[in-house]
Amino acid sequence: MSTTLIPAYGRDYKSAKAVKADWNDERDFIIADMFNPYDGKPINKNDADRAGIKVSIRYNKLTKQVQI
Repeated sequence: MSTTLIPAYGRDYKSAKAVKADWNDERDFIIADMFNPYDGKPINKNDADRAGIKVSIRYNKLTKQVQI
């Protein structure tokens, strides 16, 4: 099962390619998963890799989703 993330700091993306580029560049995203004890906290690729978390990121005004 993956954890859902949303862009942090008011960012939004028009394409999955842009989401993946920022994820790989260690940009922060916000955990948006009420079943996760860290809901609402920032996370980046390094943090997720260290914790062994698989993520999906919502983008395009939260109407689309990409699995990372």
